[in-house]
Amino acid sequence: MSKKITIIDYGMGNLYSVQNALRSIGAEPVVTSDASVIAQAEKILLPGVGAFGDCMANLEKSGLIPVITESLHSGKPFLGICLGMQLLFEGSDEAPGVKGLGFFKGKVRLLDTELKIPHMGWNKLELRSPSPLLEGAEGEYVYFVHSFHAEPEDRSIITSVCDYGMEVTASVGRGNVQAFQFHPEKSSRVGMRLLKNFVEL
Repeated sequence: MSKKITIIDYGMGNLYSVQNALRSIGAEPVVTSDASVIAQAEKILLPGVGAFGDCMANLEKSGLIPVITESLHSGKPFLGICLGMQLLFEGSDEAPGVKGLGFFKGKVRLLDTELKIPHMGWNKLELRSPSPLLEGAEGEYVYFVHSFHAEPEDRSIITSVCDYGMEVTASVGRGNVQAFQFHPEKSSRVGMRLLKNFVEL
């Protein structure tokens, strides 16, 4: 089993907290913006912090969209985190008219809650569909920082939700492609366990 994880660097987000978290569980993370390295990768992680439109513009500019799309359809393990999850959908209310990667059908919407936005802090996972990454995560608390969440057309891809005055999509997955809205690297012991599940896929 390879412990090499290729982290896609498209000039946005704190890649080093993810890198350090992976190192701490014995993985070998490689941070790269090189399409040929990503194409050869065995496992891929797409992180993301910031705005949907800026991220898609950066991916476009760096020429990484074709290799990411190819990787999503290749069968190799792929994990999106936070905005990296949102980018897998067709578009977002945050950037009207900007196309996402479109691997999953559906849109990313502003949280429709009377509670404070952004949703920031610890929240409890309720599992929905099975995911190899969420073994034993029912009822565990993980760390969120976001104002938008995914609303998939196919509800069966939702692997977990949480309650924030509304039902929030906490994670999605289909086959090799899994994604978390929360930050596993900031989610203490539970988050490390979920990342370890990805490393060991």
